[in-house]
Amino acid sequence: MGDYLFTSESVCAGHPDKICDQISDAIVDAALAGDPRSRTGIETVAGANQICLFGEIRTKATINFEKVVRDTVKRLGYTVPEWGFSQKSAFTNSIHAQSPEIAMGVDQDGAGDQGMMFGYACTETPELMPLPIQLAQTLVMQIDKMRETKKLKWLRPDGKAQITIRYENGRPVAVAKIVAAVAHDEKTSGEKVRADVIKHIFTPVLDHYKLELPKQADITVNGTGLWHIPGPESDAGLTGRKIVVDTYGGYARVGGGAFSGKDPSKVDRSGAYAARYIAKNIVAAGLAKKCEVGLAYVIGKSHPLMQTIDTFGTGTVSEKALHDFKDKLIDTSVKTIIDTLDLARPIYSKTAAYGHFGRSEFPWEKIAK
Repeated sequence: MGDYLFTSESVCAGHPDKICDQISDAIVDAALAGDPRSRTGIETVAGANQICLFGEIRTKATINFEKVVRDTVKRLGYTVPEWGFSQKSAFTNSIHAQSPEIAMGVDQDGAGDQGMMFGYACTETPELMPLPIQLAQTLVMQIDKMRETKKLKWLRPDGKAQITIRYENGRPVAVAKIVAAVAHDEKTSGEKVRADVIKHIFTPVLDHYKLELPKQADITVNGTGLWHIPGPESDAGLTGRKIVVDTYGGYARVGGGAFSGKDPSKVDRSGAYAARYIAKNIVAAGLAKKCEVGLAYVIGKSHPLMQTIDTFGTGTVSEKALHDFKDKLIDTSVKTIIDTLDLARPIYSKTAAYGHFGRSEFPWEKIAK
């Protein structure tokens, strides 16, 4: 087990990559709201004063793509054209119809693509998530809350948080270092930004998890000193570029594909949700202190080619008993995952910021009776 440090990061909802994830998933939700059998593979690119859509779709729903895009950008707080990106930025739509070769397999309830996915759970937090990523996600939620409620009026959209946890004998014991980058107005000094972030963001989150702030030398707020211009004007965004943020913060293995923009026939999404559901229920049932579930699929086929369960030596029952538990919990065929977790509905916009796991509102986070 040993003593070591582990770092995870997350990003605010207004980060350029997360803007793109949320636009892509808003389109998924619009499609599923009008047609539960919609098929989507939506990619969004956001750059200086422009937004572009790419990818494929097959749906009976009527979608005003431009309205979805502009409404999402506005909701995220990009309402000032002088920032070089706003709901008034140039818009291009290059989405096309889904490939008929892909449709053939999906229409037979097969996987929408090949790939491997992993799900993980452990006892480090009440959410059964690794502590570093759970803290990082909570910190960026708090940053956005302070902006949206105007508690910190100087905050602008966009931001990041990073936290380093010290482990002793394999158990998390303290915060070693904590970092935030937040965009702010030109009138606010770096000293005030630092003081406010420590008081209103770092301290409440760490208090909630009964942790103490590290010493001042191990606290970083805006490492370059100042940050005024948020969003794609400073750094372009792309759907699917934050898959480590979306999952376990690097603490567990990550599958080969992103989630956002994809309907649940794409096992990059539904398979990863099923793997987390299995892993979390195994840990919640006391069958292990940590658990990683692996699944792999091939396009057009309904059942996984691989199903693995690893408890890293913490299991309290046999491997056969773990697999029996999994089989009673959920059948990992694509259609059954979608039906069991009720995935063919517009629930995905909320997943596209602050991580897909460790949040009780999602069906794959439920503990089965």
